[in-house]
Amino acid sequence: MSLTIGKKSIGEKVFDTANVVFLILFSITAVYPFLNVMSVSFSTSSAANAYGLKLWPQEVSLDGYQAVFANKLIWTGYYNTIFRTVLGTFLNVIFSVMCAYPLSKKYLPHRNLFTAFIVFTMFFSGGLIPNYLLIKELGLLDSRWSLILPGLIAAFTMIIVRNYFMSLPEEVEESARIDGANDMRILFSIVLPMSMPIIATISLWYAVAHWNAWFDSLLYISDPNKAVLGNVLRKIVIEGSSQFQQFDQGFNQNGQATVTPDIIKAATIMVATVPIICVYPFVQKYFVKGVIVGSLKG
Repeated sequence: MSLTIGKKSIGEKVFDTANVVFLILFSITAVYPFLNVMSVSFSTSSAANAYGLKLWPQEVSLDGYQAVFANKLIWTGYYNTIFRTVLGTFLNVIFSVMCAYPLSKKYLPHRNLFTAFIVFTMFFSGGLIPNYLLIKELGLLDSRWSLILPGLIAAFTMIIVRNYFMSLPEEVEESARIDGANDMRILFSIVLPMSMPIIATISLWYAVAHWNAWFDSLLYISDPNKAVLGNVLRKIVIEGSSQFQQFDQGFNQNGQATVTPDIIKAATIMVATVPIICVYPFVQKYFVKGVIVGSLKG
């Protein structure tokens, strides 16, 4: 087959077409469930119970959201999740950077050995019961710190940050050291401003992980006033009708419930999902650059 410079071959065109079709189909499988849930959350009870695909609400109603926001469990879960996400992400980033920076320096004694120990934890862990016993012995049960301290540094994320630091030009740090700057001054005044792509990237990773986490709260937290939003969502969606008794459903003139369990579930899912989705556009421009650079050098 003859090839013309500047034009794609037939094989390349077929591959590009198949790739586009696959990605479109894959996107539909990801977007449709979200649109369906959003449609149900904004629908009346009769429209939500109607048979068929729901890509947009046929009869718009905000009764589901009014019922959800009137429930104090949602607001308590929101507060606990926001507290955990903000404080946890801040501490995660600080400690990940503080660990990655010295490991990126060739003059650190036994650097490879320390890195190997950290990588080892990516493949082996103590298990669920030892972790629970550890949290118990540390006196962290039923404490919000039990949701933050055990995952203070993610090994994979720390390695990505370390590799990014290794890709920075050494001449910049050397000139600052000649001017009398110590390691802490170099880190916070020079290295971090140059590392905003990777800082934004790992901040997004940690924030999404904290926002979506619920299993550790299920294990370590028994006080319902400290439960995160994921646990509240799980109770409403999975545990079923017993949780719907806490919602003011209301009835119309015909005696039909204005808010059904399906609408409550859909509205709760949207309330828990949309905030973290809104964060992504603000860090998207840093995301690809931070991951690519951080995954190459090492």
